Amino acid sequence: MKNFSKYSVLAFILLLVGCKEETEKPKVIYENTSKERSEPKIDTSKILVADLPIQMEGTSVLLFPIGEFTVASGRSKTKYSSSERESFVVSNSNEYEITGYLSNFKFQQIGSDSLKVLTDKPVLIERVTYLKSIADKTKKQFLVYVLEDMDSNKDGKLDSNDIKDLYISAIDGSNFKKLSVEFQEFIDWNVIDSQNRLYFRTIEDINKNGAFDKDDKVHYQYVDLMDKELKVVEYNPI
Repeated sequence: MKNFSKYSVLAFILLLVGCKEETEKPKVIYENTSKERSEPKIDTSKILVADLPIQMEGTSVLLFPIGEFTVASGRSKTKYSSSERESFVVSNSNEYEITGYLSNFKFQQIGSDSLKVLTDKPVLIERVTYLKSIADKTKKQFLVYVLEDMDSNKDGKLDSNDIKDLYISAIDGSNFKKLSVEFQEFIDWNVIDSQNRLYFRTIEDINKNGAFDKDDKVHYQYVDLMDKELKVVEYNPI
């Protein structure tokens, strides 16, 4: 009994050490000074599923969220329970926002049968927001994306442990553009309607330790949404 207790304590300690190592895993691994991008491996055990289309209020475009779904091995591919059918949903949506862990979007103009894909590059889209207040005021319709676009920690997969980025596009997916700087972790964003500006913050890993912490630098930036080029401007409020 004493030996059992000793081994239990040892196992618990090893578990704590393992958890600590997991939480302290760097978000970025720099293999060389050129900051070479690492592409994630493709998981062939998953299939792509598209949710039913979503139409944002006041727009003439249908959005089709696309995500990965894994069917349990050894299970019939032709018979699913009602709960399993519900699990084929890969996104959540409210009035002006879509969330999930999505690999792409497709867009379709109302009255057309053709579909346009957002990107041909590997991404993991966590949140898409329609800038409704800007659309009401200026008639310009934008989507803002928070996503991961590279395997920054080089663990062979694209997930929420990689660097987050900020992107923008028109409502139909055109002009899909990265706003945040490569290898800078996106923090947050906000729209100021009176200025037609999208403000956002990122943090740069100044000491190159692979983590984002108090020793690093926060960057403050904005985009004039009336600017055709959507040029990013850095400012310093500190």
